[in-house]
Amino acid sequence: MQSVLPGGEGTVRRPILAVGLLVLAGLRAGAGTAQPAQEMFVTPLSLDEMRDKQAVVETTAGTFVIDLLPEAAPNHVGLFLQSVNEGTYDGTAFHAMVARGIIQGGDPFSADPARRGEYGRGGLGLVASEPNDERHTPGTVSAVGVPGNPASEGLQFLICVVAQPGLDGHHTVWGRVSEGLPVVTRISETPVDAQGKAAERVEIVSVSIRDWRPPPPPPFTTETADELAAYRAVLETRAGPITLEMFPDRAPGHVRNFLRLAQAGVYDGMAFHRIARGFVIQTGFVPSRSTPLTEEQRSLIATLEPEFSDTPHVKGIVSMARGDDAASADTSFFIVTARAGALDGVYTVFGRVVDGIDAVDRIEATPVDGETPLQRIDLTRVRLEQAGQP
Repeated sequence: MQSVLPGGEGTVRRPILAVGLLVLAGLRAGAGTAQPAQEMFVTPLSLDEMRDKQAVVETTAGTFVIDLLPEAAPNHVGLFLQSVNEGTYDGTAFHAMVARGIIQGGDPFSADPARRGEYGRGGLGLVASEPNDERHTPGTVSAVGVPGNPASEGLQFLICVVAQPGLDGHHTVWGRVSEGLPVVTRISETPVDAQGKAAERVEIVSVSIRDWRPPPPPPFTTETADELAAYRAVLETRAGPITLEMFPDRAPGHVRNFLRLAQAGVYDGMAFHRIARGFVIQTGFVPSRSTPLTEEQRSLIATLEPEFSDTPHVKGIVSMARGDDAASADTSFFIVTARAGALDGVYTVFGRVVDGIDAVDRIEATPVDGETPLQRIDLTRVRLEQAGQP
């Protein structure tokens, strides 16, 4: 079924959320009014002049970076570069969005809050469609126009938060977000009115062009083993603080992963969901969080290759939980409460308790039903400290 946004604006085929999955039901442009027939923009720039360029988009919700694709859509990229040089996008707003689906912006009318009723109508009819084989994967940037009118595209663009295969072949793809997709997700969560227009302003502060550069490495990627070993992780729990030292000499990948997740707050608000007396206490299970993860936090979670060592699982050892697959560990970890030789060499040890073993004992003594605590034991926060620093 086709769903047309009111007001005749240039829009996109509208995604619908159903059963928790994003499916396409014709997120389509309204039968809008592009600009009167005119000569279509043709870029004076060569492919070499446009190749290996990125757009840095600073918004009031954060910054994201677009890799431009001149080979796929040279005239769209050329128009975008010209418009950025002229400051056309500065002060405009993202005027329509579908939560965790798509955002739409680039309309020059949206720079004026008094013209809200016209948002979606501006900047159309400037460049002809450039069909290509690019797909609407997460982060895809493509043009907005009027359905059935290949000469209606222009300044307006959409960005996909998640894959939108239903848009393939209907919108000219001319870029991809390479950094800051979580910012795009936050923008998509802006409240909207009954017409799907943003009820709050999220503005483009500025857009600048730079030569392509790779995204920065994730935190704790480049530190040496000695630098990693200087970190302590303090688990702030209802039973008291538990301080862990790291073993990067034995499990560098796991230590980097744990520190990265801790710094990002992934563990904050979780609970100790399993207590196996005389064996382990376990936490780090994402569904135990009191609040959902942010997009930034979710993007940091990945499965880990095992890093088994000959370190014995004795009381106070911290090791990574996993499923049947040895390479299935991601966030969940456990603290050993008694000698557990059966775990040696088959679970990855990455640290040990150096202070707060009494808190471990208190957690282990919590009443349980089987291995499930009868009352919630919060892991309020994981705080990182470095030796020699306050």
